[in-house]
Order: sequence, then C-alpha cells, then structure tokens
Amino acid sequence: MTALKKTQRKHTLEEYADIEKSSDEKFEFYDGDVWSMAGASPKHEIIVVNLSAELRSNLRGRGCRIYGSNLKVKVPIYPPYRYPDVTALCGQLIYENFYDLEVLVNPSLIVEVLSPSTESFDLTDKFTYYKSIESFTEYLLIDQNRPHVVLYTKQDEQVWLHREYNDLSAAVYLSSLDCEISLAEIYLDIEFEETNPHAFRSSLKLPL
Repeated sequence: MTALKKTQRKHTLEEYADIEKSSDEKFEFYDGDVWSMAGASPKHEIIVVNLSAELRSNLRGRGCRIYGSNLKVKVPIYPPYRYPDVTALCGQLIYENFYDLEVLVNPSLIVEVLSPSTESFDLTDKFTYYKSIESFTEYLLIDQNRPHVVLYTKQDEQVWLHREYNDLSAAVYLSSLDCEISLAEIYLDIEFEETNPHAFRSSLKLPL
C-alpha cells in the first residue's frame, strides 16, 4: 500500500478508531498522526492474490489462516496496529479488542509487497516495529518490479537469518508455516519491464 497525506491535526486513539469505523478507507496511526492508505498498483495486487492463493492451497486442512491487507495486526511498539499486505499463522488465533475493532495479536508470517513510496520504511523501521510482536518469526519482502524476494527468519531475539531469491525457478521455504512457495507462482501473470543490468546493484546502493 502507498501512504497518502496525513490529517491536519493530532488525534487520540479513540478518535482514530472512530475514523476507521466510519470510513471505507484504511488509515494508520502514529503519535497522534493519522494517515490515509492509498490503493495499490495492479502488479502489487496480482502478487498478493498469487501468494495468498498458493499459501491457501499448500496449507489447506492444516488449521492455518491467511489474511489480506484489511487485517489489523497489533504492533506493540508502533501502536495500535498496522495493515500488512499478507499475514499468516498456523494454530490458535488470538485477537484483542480495540474500541470494538478486532486486532490480531499473534501472526507468525508477515508479508509486504514493496512499492517505491514504502520500500525504505518496510526494510528498516517497519521491520524493527514488527519485531516487537512476540509470535512474529518470518518477514517476506517481495519486489513488484523484478523477480526479487527477501526472507528474514528469526533465529533468536537478536539474530534474523537473511536470504534472497532472484530467479523465477527458485522456491522459498517458509519455516513458520512449513511450506514452500515458488517465485514462479508469486509472479504468475506479472510482466517485467526490461531493466539496466546494473539496476539491481544501484538500487541497493552497493559500492561499484
């Protein structure tokens, strides 16, 4: 999703909840600021649907749940909640009530499809905030403009294992759900534009 302009004044959490309940739009909150979340690109939505469908197929009958971007997920150090692109877990679901809104407490996998306006935040601060969720053990980041997937898997409180996948023939093993997802399925029906062979290097700001 793409963040839009924030509201002009500070809001209380109760006021934020009232805004959420009275609008068809999604908003996010931090320190009194309320932000409207814009619609996503076609590529973004295709990837979200592809991934959700593949996860659902692989996890069928195993007591697991896959949610899209309308699910509210509690983030303890970035209250009250966020809207990940995809959220999944196996086992018991735990919700909290936030001014009559249901908020999931215990996700294990969180997925963000990167967009130009949110990529830096998703890779840095947002990841740090998500780490405050006790049950959170895997973070999957998907580039919508080229075959590029990054997976972070929790090893302990201080260490997350980092893996990258850049080939459509590759597959990503999600230990939090004990299933494997191929990049070919994630990017099904996505047409990539031709890019400069140095684009990947420069986008990551690596030294030449």
